[in-house]
Amino acid sequence: MKASGGCHCGAVRFEAELPEPPVPALDCNCSVCSMTGFLHIVVPHTEFELISGRDALKSYRFGTGTAEHLFCGNCGVKSFYQPRSHPDAWSVNAHCLDEPLELAVEQFDGRNWGQAKANLDAKQAGR
Repeated sequence: MKASGGCHCGAVRFEAELPEPPVPALDCNCSVCSMTGFLHIVVPHTEFELISGRDALKSYRFGTGTAEHLFCGNCGVKSFYQPRSHPDAWSVNAHCLDEPLELAVEQFDGRNWGQAKANLDAKQAGR
């Protein structure tokens, strides 16, 4: 299912191919996700297209510096970013999609990132 979204001012626009609802989503409690209200939908790089706004994007890195948090330099909204947990995918903010979707939200304990990532990997491997 194709979904579109972007930032508040409309400078950043994207399209993403998502699974049929309910769409898997992660609700992370790390410092930056908690403060920004980011609700993650993980989209492989091959299923995501930035339509406009590449020049409007600003980058922020913290901690290990692995994740690249991208936000609109005009309105400040982070509609997607490159997470360290999924190096081959973008994390799209469900709140930034044009149309609301039925989500299957799972908690992700980003405050204890190492253990949370190991649990996520084990679940995805079917263990």
